[in-house]
Amino acid sequence: MGPLNPQLLMERGQPKSRRLGRIRSLDLSGLELHSEHLDPKLLSRLKQLQELDLSNNQLEVLPDNLGLSHLRVLHCCNNQLGDVTALCQFPKLEELSLEGNPFLTVNDNLKVSFLLPKLRKVNGKDASSTSSQVENLNRELTIRVTAHWEKFMASLSPEEEAEKARADFVRSAVRDVHYGPESLSEFTRWRVRMISEELVASGGTQVRGANIPEKSPKATAVQEPRARPGACKRPGDAPLNFSPYKRVCTSPSAQVEGRPTGSDGSQPALKLEPLHFLQCHSKNNSPQDLKTQLWACAFEPACEEGHTGSTSQSVATCGGEAVCVIDCQTGIVLHKYKAPGEEFFSVAWTALTVVTQAGHKKRWNVLAAAGLRGQVRLLHVRAGFCCGVIRAHKKAIATLCFSPTHETHLFTASYDKRIILWDIGVPNEDYTFQASQLLTLDSTSTPLRLCPVASCPDAYLLAGCEGGCCCWDVRLDQPQKRRVCEVEFIFSEGSQASGQRVDGLAFVNEDVVASKGNGGLGTICLWSWSQTWVSRGSQSTVAVVVLARLQWSPTEVAYFSLSTCPDKGIVLCGDEEGSVWIYDVRHLLMQQPPLPAAPQAPTQILKWPQPRALGQTVTRTMVNTVAANPTFTYLTALTDSNIVAIWERS
Repeated sequence: MGPLNPQLLMERGQPKSRRLGRIRSLDLSGLELHSEHLDPKLLSRLKQLQELDLSNNQLEVLPDNLGLSHLRVLHCCNNQLGDVTALCQFPKLEELSLEGNPFLTVNDNLKVSFLLPKLRKVNGKDASSTSSQVENLNRELTIRVTAHWEKFMASLSPEEEAEKARADFVRSAVRDVHYGPESLSEFTRWRVRMISEELVASGGTQVRGANIPEKSPKATAVQEPRARPGACKRPGDAPLNFSPYKRVCTSPSAQVEGRPTGSDGSQPALKLEPLHFLQCHSKNNSPQDLKTQLWACAFEPACEEGHTGSTSQSVATCGGEAVCVIDCQTGIVLHKYKAPGEEFFSVAWTALTVVTQAGHKKRWNVLAAAGLRGQVRLLHVRAGFCCGVIRAHKKAIATLCFSPTHETHLFTASYDKRIILWDIGVPNEDYTFQASQLLTLDSTSTPLRLCPVASCPDAYLLAGCEGGCCCWDVRLDQPQKRRVCEVEFIFSEGSQASGQRVDGLAFVNEDVVASKGNGGLGTICLWSWSQTWVSRGSQSTVAVVVLARLQWSPTEVAYFSLSTCPDKGIVLCGDEEGSVWIYDVRHLLMQQPPLPAAPQAPTQILKWPQPRALGQTVTRTMVNTVAANPTFTYLTALTDSNIVAIWERS
């Protein structure tokens, strides 16, 4: 399609007229228009235009000066838009459609709400909730930037040049003023810059949009769920109704045996404060739903464009029919994906580099979710849609994980006793995935946990299975595309017996593995991958080289998943009493042999808050899985009774 012309506009405009100035509605959808085809001189002649449809084109930006000041309805679905700030030229806009623009995120939704105060509907939905969120964010950011201004101006010496100082203020505000979820940081930085510039221009006297009337807070409800093969559920739970407010309680701690202590012989506990208790997987948003079991959580990668080294505070959780992405700081459910009839058991993140049709590179965080149906759903959560479905197995998928070195390589483990390595590829021009199968790994029992070997993830994969801990060769330069277990590891000293379930498995660092199962009730085992592998020889069954054992619950209940924070030397595991066991094992990793024979006590046992602390009647609940972000700032625990608990380390 070439540039627009008056004849085309009159043909596709309503009402039919030989004068452009009389057209009120114009359909320019499906013409393969590019941004340069929108001629401002021509379009500005549409003085009475109120509705414009630009859907199903190739637009990457909207020109700034289209001159359509009376426009009330704009459809821009299924384009390549990457920025929404040009929409401010339509101050009377009431309805806007932006679905199918894969490079727009929740930050752009907030920008739209701020720029268009008369907007009533976005993508066919009421815009009032987003508007309320923008008002709250704007109010808090204005308070913080104003406080920063006062502090900044007070620090200036009389001889400093005012103009230079004020320019420095804008830079310092953008750098130092933070508020809200990390996933909204693009919007908050954008507003901080605007507020700062307005303060500088007015000499610190006023900010546009600062005097917004206070609105009463509303509790938000969330949704749905179901129950996993072989899972244990304790009866007798009573209903509870969590308030949306922050709750505080203290957690008891235990001193670690053999650990360096303070001058008084004591070991200070980690300070963890409960922030949020959410029921965001409830069936029909019911607060009475205490049956939906939550199975897995994973923190979002923090390597967004321009934010390398930042810490993620968004966590994905799964259970029942829903996958949620939650901001740990605020407790806001940022995104929710539902698949009716599904029950999700596992989630995993990867960060992909996607190239647009114009050759621009974009960074996508993609979430893989899988469960009962044996399908993997690939979710672009920021844009709010499913990019593809992999029909991976005929039976339920127990767990999945991405390769740490190949961003498109995904392992799926199923109740069909197979592990499959997929290459999901990158999205095509329609932003869908076309996955290909690379390897099939056969197991003698159901694989429960997957763990690429930290020191050689392209060569070997560990799996905790119903029948033990197994290892496969996953090198792609080998000819066999279907392989059996190469080595089985056993944990009982002096025993060649296998068949002991391993339902917890994670690397603590490049060499040390943490594992647990029914072969060592009441303990978590720390063992050396390198020392065990060297001692293997040609054997197919090898006893692990145990470095230490950690004291844990003596329960016989299975499927409590453990996790680690390798950068912090932290091991985490829930139990049947609703507690989270926390171990700081850095002293063990640095200690020379022989290590203590007795199981090491936890650094801390994080107890479920008491009813008085919560203001509710809370029954005992099992913590199925625990995860923390890499810096151990936030800790998330999922229960068998539909509760997501979030703690913050202070």
